[in-house]
Amino acid sequence: MRHKVKKVKLGSDKDHTTAIMRNLAMAVIIYEKVKTTAAKAKAVQPFVERLITIAKRENKVHSIREINKLLQHENSSKKIFEVLVEKYKDRTSGYTRLTKLGYRNGDNAPVVQIELV
Repeated sequence: MRHKVKKVKLGSDKDHTTAIMRNLAMAVIIYEKVKTTAAKAKAVQPFVERLITIAKRENKVHSIREINKLLQHENSSKKIFEVLVEKYKDRTSGYTRLTKLGYRNGDNAPVVQIELV
């Protein structure tokens, strides 16, 4: 039974889901604002917040290695450490915001905008 198991399955298998999460997280970090479906945005929101929290830790060498392992994109990890850590140094959590935009024309999927606050 799956009592209280919070797991999101966006793609057909685990590798596809991981790729979607990484790519969407990198897009949110680099562009600071991305339009996507509600399910994908709700799935990637804790991932992005966890990345920023990891970057704010005191041990910088370990946090750099951890973020590079999770993101695998040089520009996004640089932006986290150079821009976002300074921006959110006084904030403990709640780095992202979801805004409902309506429904997509093709399949009527709910579309939201995930952005960094």
